[in-house]
Amino acid sequence: MHRHQVRRLVAVAAAAGLAAGGAVVATTASAAAAGCRVSYTVSSQWQGGFGAGVAVTNLGDPVNGWTLTWAFANGQTVTQAWNATVTQSGATVSATNVGYNAAIGTGATASFGFNGAWTGTNAVPTAFRLNNVACTGAVDPTATASPTRSATPSPSATGTPAGPALRTVRVFWLKPTDVAFDQRYPDGIAAVMREAQRYYKQELGKTFTLNATVVEVVNGEHDRNWYINTNCDPNGDRYWCVVGNMHQELMRRFGISNPDSRWLCVGEISAEDAGNSGGGASPGWVTLSGHDADGAAGINGPMNRWYGGMVHELGHGFGLPDSTSTDGTPMSASFYSYPNTHFSQAQKTGILNGRYGSFLS
Repeated sequence: MHRHQVRRLVAVAAAAGLAAGGAVVATTASAAAAGCRVSYTVSSQWQGGFGAGVAVTNLGDPVNGWTLTWAFANGQTVTQAWNATVTQSGATVSATNVGYNAAIGTGATASFGFNGAWTGTNAVPTAFRLNNVACTGAVDPTATASPTRSATPSPSATGTPAGPALRTVRVFWLKPTDVAFDQRYPDGIAAVMREAQRYYKQELGKTFTLNATVVEVVNGEHDRNWYINTNCDPNGDRYWCVVGNMHQELMRRFGISNPDSRWLCVGEISAEDAGNSGGGASPGWVTLSGHDADGAAGINGPMNRWYGGMVHELGHGFGLPDSTSTDGTPMSASFYSYPNTHFSQAQKTGILNGRYGSFLS
């Protein structure tokens, strides 16, 4: 069950002091000291498939725009990726930054992940190149990195290098460092979002747009304990601690405001202070903790409860308040009766005429 202390969510975001947008001007790495170190980890493996995480640390001069290349030795293929655009030609794989992680300062790390297919053997690659410079774990001051690409956002109505298509519902699953990748989570969260999308079309005659990669998988910067206990009074109300920490990290790392005119955002995190952590929403943002992520993955009770919960939270994201009584609408406890719940005419009007009503088509 969620509490909807909308003002608290707004306050948490405001404390981050972040602004959306802002151009990033690319520079050319001419005769720059170059060097890098790569960590490649198989996070999960099953018959015929695997998940992997890659972290590339820049040991040389700052780069703005990067491509990491390697070759698979055993015929592996990449099937899905997040936090990078990954292409493959034969055995050679190229992972190129997305807009929000183009810049890697000296000593900084950029991370991305992917799922792949394998047969027989799944050996870890041993040689990587960053912008065509070998990653040896040391700096070669004579190496010259390839010129970097511009990371300046484009005003295109279909999106910018800083994120996916504009005027869409943007969805994140944040995975703490001590949580193994599990495909059930991005798949399950995507299924919940698609069901909510269907329901909004049923109720309003219009619905929101999801991106081609419905769920952006984010490798968190900290372990579960950090998200549970940081910025949290051990003797106070711990309800908002986990989602507040996730919210601030997502806004900082992806350059998103609260609210943001480009996207309505949904964040779910696989961390929870049992019996204490919760979630909620305010216009422009939905933030949910571990039990919601588990529910979406199909391991925490009947799915209708999680479908109804997302419809409810998105209602807040579109600007609706809670109902004052259990009135048969999803903005009340009637969301537990999903799909036997319906928006009132006043709620439909509120969504369509609200800040994000123009996102619906």
